[in-house]
Amino acid sequence: MPEPTKKEEPNKEKEAGTAPAKEPNKEKEAGPAPAKEPNKEKEAGPAPAKEPNKEKEAGTSPGKDEEDASPPGALPPGLGSRALERKDSEWSIGEPPAGEEQDKQNANSQLSTLFVEKPQGGAVKVGENITFIAKVKAEDLLRKPTVKWFKGKWMDLASKAGKHLQLKETFERHSRVYTFEMQIIKAKENYAGNYRCEVTYKDKFDSCSFDLEVHESTGTTPNIDIRSAFKRSGEGQEDAGELDFSGLLKRREVKPQEEQPEVDVWELLKNAKPSEYEKIAFQYGITDLRGMLKRLKRMRRVEKKSAAFARILDPAYQVDKGGRVRFVVELADPKLEVKWYKNGQEIRPSTKYIFEHKGCERIMFINNCALTDDSEYYVTAGDEKCSTELFVREPPVMVTKQLEDTKAYCGERVELECEVSEDDANVKWFKNGEEIIPGPKSRYHIRVEGKKHILVIEGATKADTAEYSVMTTGGQSSAKLSVDLKPLKILTPLTDQTVNLGKEICLKCEVSENITGKWTKNGLPVQETDRLKIVHKGRIHKLVIANALVEDEGDYVFTPDAYSVTLPAKVHVIDPPKINLDGLDADNTVTVIAGNKLRLEIPISGEPPPKAIWSRADKAIMEGSGRIRAENYPDSTTLVIDIAEKDDSGVYHINLKNEAGEAHASIKIKVVDIPDPPVAPNVTDVGDDWCIMTWEPPVYDGGSPILGYFIERKKKQSSRWMRLNFDLCKETTFEPKKMIEGVAYEVRIFAVNAVGISKPSMPSKPFVPLAVTSPPTLLTVDSVTDTTVTMKWRPPDQIGAAGLDGYVLEYCFEGSTSAKQSDENGEAAFDLPADDWIVANTELIDKTKFTITGLPTDSRIFVRVKAVNAAGASEPKYYSQPILVKEIIEPPKIRIPRHLKQTYIRRVGEAINLVIPFQGKPRPELTWTKDGAPIDKNQINIRNSETDTIIFIRKAERSHSGKYDLQVKVEKFVETASIDIRVIDRPGPPQLVKIDDVWGENVALSWTPPRDDGNTAITGYTIQKADKKSMEWFTVIEHYHRTNATITELVIGNEYYFRVFAENMCGLSEDATMTKESAVIAKDGKIYKNPVYEDFDFSEAPMFTQPLVNTYAVAGYNATLNCSVRGNPKPKITWMKNKVAITDDPRYRMFSNQGVCTLEIRKPSPYDGGTYCCKAVNELGTVEIECKLEVKGGLSFCRLLLQGVPPNIIDSYLRDLHSSSHEEY
Repeated sequence: MPEPTKKEEPNKEKEAGTAPAKEPNKEKEAGPAPAKEPNKEKEAGPAPAKEPNKEKEAGTSPGKDEEDASPPGALPPGLGSRALERKDSEWSIGEPPAGEEQDKQNANSQLSTLFVEKPQGGAVKVGENITFIAKVKAEDLLRKPTVKWFKGKWMDLASKAGKHLQLKETFERHSRVYTFEMQIIKAKENYAGNYRCEVTYKDKFDSCSFDLEVHESTGTTPNIDIRSAFKRSGEGQEDAGELDFSGLLKRREVKPQEEQPEVDVWELLKNAKPSEYEKIAFQYGITDLRGMLKRLKRMRRVEKKSAAFARILDPAYQVDKGGRVRFVVELADPKLEVKWYKNGQEIRPSTKYIFEHKGCERIMFINNCALTDDSEYYVTAGDEKCSTELFVREPPVMVTKQLEDTKAYCGERVELECEVSEDDANVKWFKNGEEIIPGPKSRYHIRVEGKKHILVIEGATKADTAEYSVMTTGGQSSAKLSVDLKPLKILTPLTDQTVNLGKEICLKCEVSENITGKWTKNGLPVQETDRLKIVHKGRIHKLVIANALVEDEGDYVFTPDAYSVTLPAKVHVIDPPKINLDGLDADNTVTVIAGNKLRLEIPISGEPPPKAIWSRADKAIMEGSGRIRAENYPDSTTLVIDIAEKDDSGVYHINLKNEAGEAHASIKIKVVDIPDPPVAPNVTDVGDDWCIMTWEPPVYDGGSPILGYFIERKKKQSSRWMRLNFDLCKETTFEPKKMIEGVAYEVRIFAVNAVGISKPSMPSKPFVPLAVTSPPTLLTVDSVTDTTVTMKWRPPDQIGAAGLDGYVLEYCFEGSTSAKQSDENGEAAFDLPADDWIVANTELIDKTKFTITGLPTDSRIFVRVKAVNAAGASEPKYYSQPILVKEIIEPPKIRIPRHLKQTYIRRVGEAINLVIPFQGKPRPELTWTKDGAPIDKNQINIRNSETDTIIFIRKAERSHSGKYDLQVKVEKFVETASIDIRVIDRPGPPQLVKIDDVWGENVALSWTPPRDDGNTAITGYTIQKADKKSMEWFTVIEHYHRTNATITELVIGNEYYFRVFAENMCGLSEDATMTKESAVIAKDGKIYKNPVYEDFDFSEAPMFTQPLVNTYAVAGYNATLNCSVRGNPKPKITWMKNKVAITDDPRYRMFSNQGVCTLEIRKPSPYDGGTYCCKAVNELGTVEIECKLEVKGGLSFCRLLLQGVPPNIIDSYLRDLHSSSHEEY
């Protein structure tokens, strides 16, 4: 049974199709195709087995642009129903049914749309010729229609044109009729079968089927085996160009033959080692080793379902040479990255390879297909790949320029030339019907020059007189060659000459006949120019060349026309050697950087090519593989130093010598290097954000003066150095600024000369910029007694990185020295000697309050305070006036906050924390009472300080409600205040709910207020109803203030219960009071029992429904990472970079909305690249997912593309950059 074939719909763009099967014996493997899916029958219609006469009903034929790719061929085994269920395609399976012959006649009898005359079936005897003719009317056609001849249902006969098949076409201008002929030459028995002719023009299509019968068959149809399946045609075999249709014909009865032992080659291949495949193929005559191996591979392949591809590539595609092919895959996940490969090499976008994205489809076009494109292709998505094979079909080769009859004389060189339609085509030459096989010892040579094919006969003889013919896969041509003989004598032969460059060359000879001749040089004809003259006077022939050049040297031959006699002579042109140093400096000096490779190429001239010798200090430099070596060429000599060193500097000599003379030259080579690194710098002085550093120049400057220095610094704990100057520093001292106070730094130096930058110096010793703090602020007197003064102050406004170690409080007595007061700001400035100030605290204090003790009563003192850190003491802060050491009584005063002047309300369970400030000196006595009784300190916490008192209740209860009294007493002065606290709770349910009346669809309810109002007024009631059948409660009235209500719009026939909630400012009561009786809305009917459903458990462990994908980002533009997760309870989301959690970093923003988790990276840099992880956790489990982020930099499209950034990200980046540049202007 023939293999199933695929026929594209006419309106479908036929850019590529699967290649026809190369192995005829695949008929045994292919089975019937399964039916199409039901949901595709509306688009493609029912798909019964196709008949030949129904092919013209398939629709219109594709246009000219769609004819590049040939129709799909046979389906390789293992493709399965997946390929047969492809949309927009139909499959024809097997041989025609029993009634096909009658359908064929009916189809041919229908009115044709294009054919004027259709080819008719015929019969022929074995070895005879037969021609089939089809005619198409061209009156309504603007261009020539396309005609294809097929055998069976799929084999295109254009690829089989040769000595047994000729395809011709002609056009009659008067009748405007195209005539297409198919001629079968020397028919064989296996040529019998069904043929088809198809004609297409734009949207018109027509086809016709006919049969060929071959009689008197004496042979049998051979069984198809692997050896016949993998023999190529057109590869120098004897049957090249024949119509090998045996693999497509029906199985016929064969005549008995002599039984021979059959060998199962497939079993041999399966059990053999790969190294033995070629041996087995040679032993059993298999020439298509590539096709055999591909099929063997498919036999071993196990089809697996792809997780990445929803639709993979077809197993094979076929396209005509110069045509266009289209590869399509469909991804299961559109976010997967797709890469295309040819023979393992990744394919990049170009004019030949074009990529397109359409939804989940990924498409690759190959334009202008050549024979080199015939190879294996595959595409990868994630960790999976699918492959296919492209077959490029070469069109038949036609003879465009015929051979011409030729006459020659014995001994002459004869050339028979023709032209074909293709370059480097396979052409065979015949002499009197026998093939000419050229060889090293043969006089016949075949030369190919593009489309020209030339048969060269060296030294023609009488035996070469014959009819010569040339044959291609699409045509042939023949011509006659006649060879005659004529004697010729040489009177003066040519002589060899040696000529200096620029002199005249004169070659002279004399023959016995006054005939013309040809001059050749090195086998090529000599063309006459202004410098080269050919002279023919009678029997004398001269070749004169003025101003001889090196190119004039060679073998010259004079060949008299029509004779095989040749007169050779050798011309030798010599020239003294010369050295060209124009590319060097005036003093011939070459400078090279140490460590680099020097390749100094010096052009030389001379004929013959001179011998060059390099030397240094009378020591020759030899050719070879050393570090310093010489390389000599005919037109140049080269000095190579692989890795230049300082010791390689010096003068090098070149000596040239040939038979015409000698030449000498000298070249000076200077090796320079970067300077040595300077010694470690010294930091001489340090400030709050600056320092001063010095260093010494490097010992070795690299052979070039030091131009300046670069300075870098870094934090001691960091490994990242920062350049401080971008202009070279000419001095050996520098002052770095803008450092962070309190951070340890290191600095280093780079020396720069004309060659480059040295290695960095050793880092300096670590140093820390520090500064003293600003003075303390708000120095005030807190309290004064008869012997003590208590001062308090605020910390400094600016502390600095050195921190704050503590404070020093100093005082001095009034009258010890003079004081100067300033009236500008109301404060005093004191200019006192340090000896007059007394330190109040012997050790540093970290608190901002200190008491000076041991002071005499009624004395006056001045006070100042200093802040101290590692950098020293700050400027002092002075108190504005002298302080009298004497205690002052201040009556008590309570300052009740405004919100406590009315009843303070809190709910049960809430915390109560009240702060009541007061005044009074000395420190007052405080007393709290509740409702006139002392407070139970086990339930209520009281905390007192010098300036306020705090009443604290952790969890308020209703028993804490009441009136709280505070008494503040200083000696005989007393101050009191009261606070009302009310702790409220939700009310209890109403006491009784009853149904007062039922009428129609209405029910009258009444109830009594609750006993417990929650310690606050009842604000309303909420009434709910429930049908007795379902007992599902629905709210009828909310926030109702009365204790009776009428419920309306009830459903007749239902029975209802009612309940009432009480409500206060805390909310609804926890329970409700329900009516004891039910209210029946009278109606006869059946009682419905409400079903009982179990609660569904919605708990679920976290699971990512959309994973993270690897992402490229452009530096400086925000990037986002997205995934989706689900779980119940709602999982907690944590983002990590390189296994470290991201917390409180302003460069990252994290969002979570409806399960979609997003991490936004603001203006990433290359250092933000890495592995990011999203972690979801709830009480049922933990799940993580990772992706990689790579940040690319740069502005050039090509640069970003070479770094692997996808084109869509580059386009977005360039558009944003372009728009931002317009906004700036």
